Amino acid sequence: MRWSDFAAACPELAQLGEERFRRHEVMLLGTLRKNGWPRITPVEQDFVEGELMVGMMWRSPKALDLLRDARYVAHSVVTNRSGEEGDFKLYGRALAVDDPERRAAYRAAIKARIDWEPAEPNYHLFALDVESAGFVIFGADRYSLAWDPARGLRRSSQRDA
Repeated sequence: MRWSDFAAACPELAQLGEERFRRHEVMLLGTLRKNGWPRITPVEQDFVEGELMVGMMWRSPKALDLLRDARYVAHSVVTNRSGEEGDFKLYGRALAVDDPERRAAYRAAIKARIDWEPAEPNYHLFALDVESAGFVIFGADRYSLAWDPARGLRRSSQRDA
């Protein structure tokens, strides 16, 4: 489902994820290599007209991974070992975006954020379709959230015994 549909289905978790992605402007994106081994790469993401999008250099290894096998995991940036800021995980499939209007909207979003935009057609663009998500935080709060369409939102306490 599109990011906006996920946000409507699970606003609490989507808000936590969006805040963390926007704060650092980078996520870690996990893909599957041709040989089946995982690859993890930092990528910039943008929220564009209800979609979570990632652009990639033309024919980059991670783009080729997604064109071959669309499954991905996205993880928010973690800046220390305490876990007090929480980390967000997103699972789904990356859908290649070829539509000129959606690509133009993406370029406008990037231009507004960093005063640069990729040249057409020399980049790959993917919309990250959401299938499930999770969040965990340590420190004083110590809880986790998990969501998928079949089971909805689940909350677990991570309190010490």
